Amino acid sequence: MATGVSEKEARQVAEEARESEWKLPSFGKQLFLGNLRLDLIHPQPKLDPQAVDKGEQFLARLREFLVSDVDPMEIEREAKIPDHVVQGFKDMGALGMKVPEQYGGLGLSQVYYNRALSLVGAWHSALGALLSAHQSIGVAEPLLHFGSEEQKQQWLPKVAKDHISAFLLTEPDVGSDPARLGSTATPTEDGSGYVINGRKLWATNGAIADVVVVMAKVPPSEGPPARRGGISAFVLPYDTAGVTVENRNQFMGLRGIENSVTLLEDVFVPKENLIGKEGQGLKIALTTLNTGRLALPAICVGSAKWATKVAREWSAERVQWGQPVGKHDAVAQKIAFIAASAFGLEAMVDVTSRLADGKGSDIRIEAAIAKLYASELGWQVVDELMQVRGGRGYETAESLKARGEKPVPVEQALRDMRINRIFEGSTEIMHLLIAREAVDQHLEVAGEILEGDGDLKEKAGVAVQAAKFYAKWLPQLAAGEGQRPGSFAEFGPLAGHVRYVERSSRKLARSTFYAMGRWQAKLEKKQAVLGRIVDIGAELFAISSAAVYAQTIAKEHPERADQAMELADLFCKQARRRADALFSSLFANDDDANYKLAQEVLGGRHTWIEDGVLDPSGAGPQVAGDTPGETTRIDDDRERAGATG
Repeated sequence: MATGVSEKEARQVAEEARESEWKLPSFGKQLFLGNLRLDLIHPQPKLDPQAVDKGEQFLARLREFLVSDVDPMEIEREAKIPDHVVQGFKDMGALGMKVPEQYGGLGLSQVYYNRALSLVGAWHSALGALLSAHQSIGVAEPLLHFGSEEQKQQWLPKVAKDHISAFLLTEPDVGSDPARLGSTATPTEDGSGYVINGRKLWATNGAIADVVVVMAKVPPSEGPPARRGGISAFVLPYDTAGVTVENRNQFMGLRGIENSVTLLEDVFVPKENLIGKEGQGLKIALTTLNTGRLALPAICVGSAKWATKVAREWSAERVQWGQPVGKHDAVAQKIAFIAASAFGLEAMVDVTSRLADGKGSDIRIEAAIAKLYASELGWQVVDELMQVRGGRGYETAESLKARGEKPVPVEQALRDMRINRIFEGSTEIMHLLIAREAVDQHLEVAGEILEGDGDLKEKAGVAVQAAKFYAKWLPQLAAGEGQRPGSFAEFGPLAGHVRYVERSSRKLARSTFYAMGRWQAKLEKKQAVLGRIVDIGAELFAISSAAVYAQTIAKEHPERADQAMELADLFCKQARRRADALFSSLFANDDDANYKLAQEVLGGRHTWIEDGVLDPSGAGPQVAGDTPGETTRIDDDRERAGATG
């Protein structure tokens, strides 16, 4: 059972878990501070020829396997990935794409790992979920960052070959607030290990895993030996006594995903299976997600590229009112949005992936933005694709096939895409996470002032130091290269978009400063405002990525140079309009009115608006008179017939 903690305690736990130092440069951090550090992402580093050769060979094998051995309609129909498909992944080494060769893996670069996920995820999303949960957040990633050499030697060859892994953090009562984690890891009296008790929810791969990473709280003690305790991470073989898969969860989409509720009852874990140190669990989780989050946007890229293909083919062949529907302006606008968005998403993932491979930058902000941006824009792309396909978009692939039409699974893609706005940090949580990193510099110089409590004398001292910082920093935001017409000429026709990013970056930094001055400690409660600040930064990063990626394509694939410039130009125009709208609503909005009404709704003031409907989620049949004013919902005949309510 999760314990109750105060909001302040919860924030403290999260703050202690995050990486507080910036040891490496960050394009994203500087962007929010009004400093466009293009040198950090442009020109993009050339891909290592050996890495390219290895990656392309693997993609060719993977593509052949998917086409010849994997029926996506079977996965959708049976709600399960067939055993021969899982075995096929194992045989080709797909479970070890990210594991270094020295530990038995393929050792693919981040660029090619993401391209593989794009390919797999577009074939069927459950395949992408299987491989990404196993490698991006499963056993391999945390061990590569925090594991001992002995742990790496023991577990990495297994998860690279045939041991499917999962990550067990979420609990029935604990989602995005890990401070309330209820699972415990009690040290044994003889010091040989820990006994874990708890229940874990929504563990992707948890229904079929061989080994997992589990998060549990070690209780503090005065010793001997003294223990600080805290949330800790453990490698847990799934066949250990006391591990029970209670339920295989089913969802709106991702049919075939092996997602579980897992019960841990007096599960013994040897001390050698502790990853890192006691109390490092959340730090391990957050560090793992920094790079691991790139898996999800990579899958979104695959879906967006597939959506472009489907929209193009359908809009060219479907004739209405004497011409292909793609010739009609309303549909053409959607096709342009889909194609431009696919380019923009691929650009963002490519730029961030090369940063990850280079290991010369801190990509925590860039990876988080990629996850946030791709999940939101990817959803819009697939939603627009359904509109282009019309009734055939809403119809299942099985139904289309049954009546002789091409089984294009647009409705499945829409269902599958929706979870990405929730997976691995919901959009709302990502807004708060990125916002915290974006205002890190401000909290460093003025945090004591912004907090509502604290010693006044100490605050006065901090105020002096903050005044010195802002006296130097704010004037730098007044003017920059973006105001000079000929600047960034190396970007050719895209130079104007880069100038826009430079100007808007400074404007965003000023706006953030004004917001902090206006609301001070209350700013953290203004989540809609923080969300807009983050979304503006995301659009600016996307525009930067598109311009940089177009230049890279021109160098690596000269035959595509003009086409890349055209796609980048349109994407940047669309992104600029979105950013301008966000700037306009930053301080002129209905946030206060919305919040006031929401609290009234919660307080029961407007329950009359619910009159005239029935709630189908009520447990069991209801008889007239059970609830005043409510009629019978399920009659006796339906109950006797075995129908569910």
